[in-house]
Amino acid sequence: MSARPELVRPDDAAIATAARCALRAIAALLQALGDGEHTLSLVADRTDDVMIPARADVSFGGAPARLTVLDDDEFQALCTLLTFALEGSTVRRALLVATTATEPQPRACGWTVRHGWLHPMDTADMRRAVTPCSGVNAVHRQVYTAPVLTQHADTDEESPRA
Repeated sequence: MSARPELVRPDDAAIATAARCALRAIAALLQALGDGEHTLSLVADRTDDVMIPARADVSFGGAPARLTVLDDDEFQALCTLLTFALEGSTVRRALLVATTATEPQPRACGWTVRHGWLHPMDTADMRRAVTPCSGVNAVHRQVYTAPVLTQHADTDEESPRA
């Protein structure tokens, strides 16, 4: 018998609803971040005690709208992980951090997944999350309050989690 809890796959309808929600969340997030080069990093704590990370680099422009994805597989993995985080039955906690390339240093903000949507992360918690450990050679990021992302109801069904 395994020491880890069993991971139970959600039904196809729940996954489809969450996938539509994930696409709306990514669109809202990119519009809120605005034009620029962004790194989206997502980590999910699954119900079977496994931590799953995903990361994708994108370039977004708003007028006219354009999205360039550096690596399609990485972006797909991030969207898939976000889908399961938003659906919620297999993920306990998830955190998404967006880092925007700016000078003199990159800017970062973050969201937690709660109740099937992305909610701005507390700025102090965000600062602790992105501050490099002493002795580690890492880029320091300017932390700012994440914008609130408007959640629109699914046109086919209600959102996956009330």
